[in-house]
Amino acid sequence: MPSHKKGDKKLLRAWVSYDWANSVYFLVISSTIFPLYYGFICGDQTHLEVFGMQIKNTALISYVTAMAFVVIALWSPILSGIADYMGNKKRFMQFYCYLGAASCVGLYWFEIQNIYWGLLFYFLALVGAWSSLVFYNSYLPDIAFPEQQNRISARGFALGYIGSVLLLLVNLFMVLKPDVFGITGDTSEASLKAMRYSFVSVGVWWFAFSHIAFYHLPRGNKDKVYTKDIFFNGYRELKSVWKSLKSLHFLKRYLGAFFVFSMALQTVMLVAAYFGEQEISWSAEEKTTGLIVSILLIQIIAIFGALMSSKFANRWGNIKTLILLNAIWVILCVSAYFIYEPIEFYVVAGFVGLCMGGIQSVARSTYSQLIPETLDTTSYFSFYDVAEKVGIVIGMLMYATVDQVTGSMRNAILFFVVFFFVGGILLIRLERGNKQAL
Repeated sequence: MPSHKKGDKKLLRAWVSYDWANSVYFLVISSTIFPLYYGFICGDQTHLEVFGMQIKNTALISYVTAMAFVVIALWSPILSGIADYMGNKKRFMQFYCYLGAASCVGLYWFEIQNIYWGLLFYFLALVGAWSSLVFYNSYLPDIAFPEQQNRISARGFALGYIGSVLLLLVNLFMVLKPDVFGITGDTSEASLKAMRYSFVSVGVWWFAFSHIAFYHLPRGNKDKVYTKDIFFNGYRELKSVWKSLKSLHFLKRYLGAFFVFSMALQTVMLVAAYFGEQEISWSAEEKTTGLIVSILLIQIIAIFGALMSSKFANRWGNIKTLILLNAIWVILCVSAYFIYEPIEFYVVAGFVGLCMGGIQSVARSTYSQLIPETLDTTSYFSFYDVAEKVGIVIGMLMYATVDQVTGSMRNAILFFVVFFFVGGILLIRLERGNKQAL
């Protein structure tokens, strides 16, 4: 394994390559093909019987998603603490990468008849994808200097969007023209098979390309011996980070704002494809193509959105850029409540893409620049990750409950306007007291 110094171009390229490997899960499975597949196999069954209860199909997937994030929020501090303690966070990143990739392949067997197994693979893929990012994100201050972090964070998101779009285009062609790939059956059956093959392609892509990063990234920052306390070391480190925030007032206030707007952002992004699949008036012929094209539009525009937001952050400051992006998200959520036609969905999707990559990239690099100089970067990013995941759990549970009770995903989307608005207000207050030139 080569040894690279901090800021080395090869090391930075290796780090961003994991975005290329991992982002296909978020686009192909989380955002596009799986929501379509789930809608097709549910058919006219708007409610499914699970553990003796009748649950709306979109609410069910939201509840399972929330459960996965509960596990991530509770378990990742333990593992990140162990990783920092033993200095081998790369091994943990690899474990979750392999778990997620294998579970994507397992989704090939997801059918209504074996819904419990299908939901388990969905659950494990989600845990693998998001947990590996805990360790991936924690490498940013290790491998890049502060002046490089905005640019490298944005480049990671941009490269992830490019790679995932390329694979999605192949999957789209496979779904629309299954006979070209030798997939047999009538039109509907062949398309469903192609979707299942798409899940397999994600697992293979993710596993294969991740090894570029694994080859170049260092093991970690330190080596220690095992002790009986190692299991709880992660929670002790989180407690230590929490105590340190008492003297890091700006960082603490930023985390509060981040928690609020990230809760809304991640929830809306996780359910956007299900919204498009159920709430937009597609014709029978255009639904599959239309939804995939709209998600592609989001991803392609997101490449420019991430790079453009990085430039805005460098020129105007990170906090001002985040305030602007939160304001745009308020407008987008209100607009989504009133859209019904495909052309309206395309327009909103374009603006979502413009803001999606930007707010994620700038939020990550802002936190990276605010944490103090320390070798235990995983602990600080674990805290960041737990805050994000707890927000997602709360957001998904609120979304699923509003969807289940009112029977409308529109009401649930509109509900999150409040959180983007409050997040923006908190950032405005933060900007007024900004003494750190961010």
